[in-house]
Amino acid sequence: MTSNYSLLVVDDEPDLRTLYELSLLREGYDVDSAGSIAEAWARLGERGYSAVITDMRLPDGNGIDLLRRLDAAGRPEKTIVITAYGSAENAVEALKAGAFDYLTKPVDLRQFRAVVASALGRPAPVAADAAPTRSALRTAAGRAQSALAVLVAAPGNPPLHPALQRLAGDSPAMQQVRALIERVARGMAPVMVQGESGTGKELAARALHDVSPRAALPFIAVNCGAIPEQLLEAEFFGYRKGAFTGAVEDRQGFFQAAQGGTLFLDEIGDLPLAMQSKLLRAIQERSVRQVGATAELPVNVRIVSATHKDLAAEVQEGRFRQDLFYRLNVIQVRMPPLRERAGDLPVICDAVLARIARDAGVSPPPRLTPDAMALLAQHGFPGNVRELENLLHRAVTLSADELITPADLGVGGEFGSDSEWQAIDARALAEPAAVPAPAPADAAPLPADLVAHLDAVERDILVRALERHRFNRTAAGTSLGLSLRQMRYRMARLGILVAEHGPE
Repeated sequence: MTSNYSLLVVDDEPDLRTLYELSLLREGYDVDSAGSIAEAWARLGERGYSAVITDMRLPDGNGIDLLRRLDAAGRPEKTIVITAYGSAENAVEALKAGAFDYLTKPVDLRQFRAVVASALGRPAPVAADAAPTRSALRTAAGRAQSALAVLVAAPGNPPLHPALQRLAGDSPAMQQVRALIERVARGMAPVMVQGESGTGKELAARALHDVSPRAALPFIAVNCGAIPEQLLEAEFFGYRKGAFTGAVEDRQGFFQAAQGGTLFLDEIGDLPLAMQSKLLRAIQERSVRQVGATAELPVNVRIVSATHKDLAAEVQEGRFRQDLFYRLNVIQVRMPPLRERAGDLPVICDAVLARIARDAGVSPPPRLTPDAMALLAQHGFPGNVRELENLLHRAVTLSADELITPADLGVGGEFGSDSEWQAIDARALAEPAAVPAPAPADAAPLPADLVAHLDAVERDILVRALERHRFNRTAAGTSLGLSLRQMRYRMARLGILVAEHGPE
C-alpha cells in the first residue's frame, strides 16, 4: 500500500522511534525519522512533509523549538507533539506554537494513528479508539486565554477571512477575538466560547469552523438546553431501528452528522449531569454507541462549546463535571459584551441595517441619524448585540423613510420595554383598521404566545389590505398609514409574498 503522505518522526529514543515508524508504515505512509532537532531540520531542508511528529524533550532542545522554527520559516507541515512530561503548561505552549494536537506517553497506537489521520484530513482508522491522553487543563485554559488573547492582526497581513469579517468591530477586544480564532482554527484542541447572552457566541463558533481546514465539512449546532432530557442520548448518538417505541428506522445523531467537521454545543452548562458523563466518554474515546446498538462507531469531530455561565463555579457547586470541564475548556474565547466595546456600535448598526435591508429586498439600507446613534450609545444593552438587532428591526418597521430617528427607537426619547414596544406595534395595526370589540374577559382566552399572536393578527391585516387593493403594495400600505418601505419590511418580516396570493 502506498500513500501520498510523507511524515517525519522526531524522537531521541530509537525503540520508540521505530515503534512509531512501524505503526505509520502499516497505514501506508512514507516515513522518515530523526533523533534530534538538527537532524530533523536537515531532513526538512531536503524535502517537504505532510506532518511532523516530534517528542517534547530532545538532546539539542525541545519540540516547541522545532515548532517555532517551522512557523518562522513559513513551513506548511502540520505538527503533533508527544511528551512524557504532560503538564498543562506544556500543552498550552504546544498549542500556542501551532501544534495541531498534543499527546502524552505512553501513547496508545490506535489513538496515535487516528490523530495523524485527522491532521492529514483522512478518515480515522476503523479500529481507532482515539482516546485523548492530555493532562487536565484547567490551569492551562486560563493561561491559554491570557497568552493567546494578545495576538492581534499585524499590519500588512492579508485581508481578513470573510467569516472573521462577520465578527464586526474594530475595538481591541474584537481584534483579539478574531486573531485568537484565526490562530486556533487550524488545530484540534477543544474550544470554549464564553460570554453573556447575545454576544455572538455561535457566530464566533461558525467563524472558527469556516476558517479551519474543516470548513467544507458539516457544522452542526446543538442547543443543549432545548432538548428534553429523555431524548438527549438518542439525539447526540443516534439510535437503531426498534431501539424504543417510535424508532421505526436507523437515525444518525449529532456526532455522526458532524463527521469530519465541527460539533457546536451551545449552552453546554445546561446539560444534565447524567448526559455529561456520556458526552465525556464520547469525547475521550472519539466514538459513540447508538441507542440499541452493541458496537461503537468512530467519530472525527472538533468540539466547540459555548456558555454564558461560570462553569468553574458550576463545578464547585457540583452541577458540572470537573473532568468534562477540563476536556472542553482547553482554549477559551471570550466574547466581550457590547458595553465593553461601545466604539463598535456604528459598525455593528451599519452591518445589521444592511442585513435587514438585504433580507427585505430593499435598497439603500436605512441609516441612523446622529441623534439616534447618540441615543443608542447611552443604552447599556444588557441583551448585547441580540438586543440591538431586535431594536433595529423594530425601528426600521416604525420608520417612515430611510432615516431612523430617536422617535423610531423608543417612547419619549428613551428605550421602551418589550411590553411598550408590543403596544406600539398593536397601535400601529389597530388605528388604520377597524378592530372588533374585545370579548368579555371570561370568554376570551389569553394567547399562549403573545408575539406569535400579534404577528398573526398583523399578517392577516396586511394580507386583507393587499387583497383589497389588488396586491398593490403602495396602495395597501397607504390605506394602513404605512409607507412603501414600511410595507416591504413588514411583509419581509412576516414572510408575505405577493406571489402567494396572486400577481401584483
